[in-house]
Amino acid sequence: MTHQLFPVGSRIRVNSYGPFRGLRGTVRTVDTISADFEEPFCFYQIVLEGAYIQEPIWFEYDEVELVASSSTISPTF
Repeated sequence: MTHQLFPVGSRIRVNSYGPFRGLRGTVRTVDTISADFEEPFCFYQIVLEGAYIQEPIWFEYDEVELVASSSTISPTF
């Protein structure tokens, strides 16, 4: 299975089940964990629009989807 690494500034939508589902936001920080034998596991710190929490929130790579990007997307891995 491969997934895209969304760059800082990308516009995303939360697609996981929970209180933030459907909200849109902007990637503020990307953090990855990788091993030589596995694909990197990504976490995104997202500034959400319309959320009751004002601080950026961390999401796993499979909890968000790309809406639009302000920069070029890195290739999939």
